[in-house]
Amino acid sequence: MSFETSFHIRRVDHVGVAVADLDKALERYEGFFGGECVHREENEEQGVIEAMVSWPDGDTQLQVLAPLRDDSPIGKFLDKRGPGLQQMALTVDDIDAVCAGLTEQGVELLYERPRHGTADSRINFVHPRDAEGVLLELVEPAKR
Repeated sequence: MSFETSFHIRRVDHVGVAVADLDKALERYEGFFGGECVHREENEEQGVIEAMVSWPDGDTQLQVLAPLRDDSPIGKFLDKRGPGLQQMALTVDDIDAVCAGLTEQGVELLYERPRHGTADSRINFVHPRDAEGVLLELVEPAKR
């Protein structure tokens, strides 16, 4: 099956990993695996403290997410599944166009409108049942 799309997905942006302790996880990803934390922030709206980890030879980053509170999406994820892979994110040029195009095709999005994400990006999520069991995050990076 093939669909005509009026939007552009550019690349895999990052892979998100849920953890209970952000600092402990960063010690591993930086120490054991040679990554570098290039961004860290608290996102109160999403209920997380997060860090982006990069490696010299790649564009895709690892997003390490820890809950700020137990009732946040990451807190609930950890309670239900434990630490591990939580989502994969795709970079898009125009999140409004992507969301409209996906909705038009019957794809379920988690939010009616994009929300604030890491580093002032705009984000939305494709429900896992419409992405072969994977929570897909759509990311429109902040305009520089």
